[in-house]
Amino acid sequence: MASRPRAHPSPLPFLFLLAAVGLGVSGCRGLRADLGPERTLEAGVPEAFGSTSLKAPSITWDFGDGTPPQTVPGVRHAWATAGRYTVRALDGDKELARVVLTVVPRPVLRAVPEDAQTVLWVPRLRGNVEGLVNFYGRLVGEGNMRQTLADTPLVPLLLRSLGPGPSEVDPEEGFGFFLLPDFDGVVALLGVTDSRAALAAVVRELRSAGHRVLPREDGSARVEPVDGGNAMLLFADRGYVYLAVPDSPDAPEPGETVKALAVAESPDVELVRRKVEALSGPGISENALLAELRGKVRDGSVFLFSAPPVPEAEKEDMPVRGFFGALAVQADQAELDGFLASSRPLLGGARGPASQLLGRAAVGPVAAAQLSVPPEELARLVFGSPESPRRQRTLERWRKQGLDAEPLLKALRGDVTMLVYFDAAAFFRSFIQDQRPAPKGTVVMEAGLASVPPVLQLIQKQLQDNGLVFQKEAQGGTTRFRTRLMEQPVSLTLTPERATLEAGEVLNGRELGDVGKTLRTRFGAEAFGPGHLSLMVDMGQLRADLSGVRSVPGVATAKLLMSQLFVTALLEKFTPFEYGFLDFSPVDGGGRLQGRVVLRER
Repeated sequence: MASRPRAHPSPLPFLFLLAAVGLGVSGCRGLRADLGPERTLEAGVPEAFGSTSLKAPSITWDFGDGTPPQTVPGVRHAWATAGRYTVRALDGDKELARVVLTVVPRPVLRAVPEDAQTVLWVPRLRGNVEGLVNFYGRLVGEGNMRQTLADTPLVPLLLRSLGPGPSEVDPEEGFGFFLLPDFDGVVALLGVTDSRAALAAVVRELRSAGHRVLPREDGSARVEPVDGGNAMLLFADRGYVYLAVPDSPDAPEPGETVKALAVAESPDVELVRRKVEALSGPGISENALLAELRGKVRDGSVFLFSAPPVPEAEKEDMPVRGFFGALAVQADQAELDGFLASSRPLLGGARGPASQLLGRAAVGPVAAAQLSVPPEELARLVFGSPESPRRQRTLERWRKQGLDAEPLLKALRGDVTMLVYFDAAAFFRSFIQDQRPAPKGTVVMEAGLASVPPVLQLIQKQLQDNGLVFQKEAQGGTTRFRTRLMEQPVSLTLTPERATLEAGEVLNGRELGDVGKTLRTRFGAEAFGPGHLSLMVDMGQLRADLSGVRSVPGVATAKLLMSQLFVTALLEKFTPFEYGFLDFSPVDGGGRLQGRVVLRER
């Protein structure tokens, strides 16, 4: 049998072996590192590099942010603050690859779960918090401000960051609170640069306030409140510190301890953590309704978005889809601009009637309020929609009291107005002669009427049921009731068109004028007009009333002057509040809410 020729061995395996040995000798070992293209990341959010395989060769990773390099096959790293960083993959002294990453602040709304029903937030601490704190401090006083803010979750850490020196808080990121549908409580969150240091700082704050803090191995902590309420949860996630604060337990029934009730009904704080850690993508920042409403509202320093679900049985009365508002703060002024989205025209798409009282009233009120709503819509707001269980329950409750509410509802015209006046002369007379600084003044309320008998029946029944001694006068189409409450005279007058209540000092000698026009000129072209719900408080007018008194019968001029100086100085020390107003009106797609608070000039 002829022998077969032997095949010559292929040189390829030897070449591979030789190359491998040569590479091993040279120290390169064939390491490769793909860092990807230049890209933008969010601060606090980890980025992965390298291999997750345990058998992969180790690479030294230099993150360019001053943190120690790590020599591992694969790594995850987060950058604490915004900036541009060069990441390098190294094999000894040899650079295998590099990439430049741009790190931007993580927006606070991207750290809030997408199903949050209400969010209150400051988008960026630097440039916003300082103004808010200064304005609030002036409004309520430095002492009251410090006490209130010290008791607010995570705020003490935030306030310390405003001072000089390094801080764990990231001034380019945000702060806020949010509510979740399955958690009975509120969650606070704050953007930080060093999660561990920030957690430690919050723990110190909580302990100094008397709370018991129990750290856990994963870095989170259980916080047992000093008042014995439900336990809180403190944890960090991707550049934000969170504190989940459950609602306090209700008062215990007889024989039931607070501790037992808290254990039985304590909200699940771990649910908050699970939702936050499972959050991926934009969070609530790209909520469609939020995006829609933001375009309808001016910019500000602090924002509120709320879209809680409305029970099916109440949607007829409450067609609201959600609310978005912004508060813009300047040195001595804060302005609110908000929009309430609705699935159908609010208040039936009709305007309520104009107030007759505002058209001719005593000038110079220190407070004013107006409600202008079509009668049926007013009834819907107060009692519920026709045939609804809520209205039926209300009507039945009134019937048990001997009243028929339906005719009463139809008797209202839809406008209700209140004006409050301060009587400085009567105040100083009481302050000087009786040494009793009791407030003196007059409250005038008026409601337009379409029918008098149902209102008359209600008033007579209320007066009798309360045992009040009253005088009744009737002349022509006018009926007047007189009585006294808290040592003040009270009169209620009914005419075919209106019901007018006056309580307090008689408004003698005051000039009459178009108060509504004055208010609209001051607060907006349509404020205190038909279809608007408006409110105003004017401390500036109160100060003018106090300083404008020239004489008081029976009081020496010198004593009056000294009392004016004392009371004015005391009032200025008590509050710098000058005036504030709030106005709501239906518009296309919902309703607009506007407001302003102004402080006295420094």
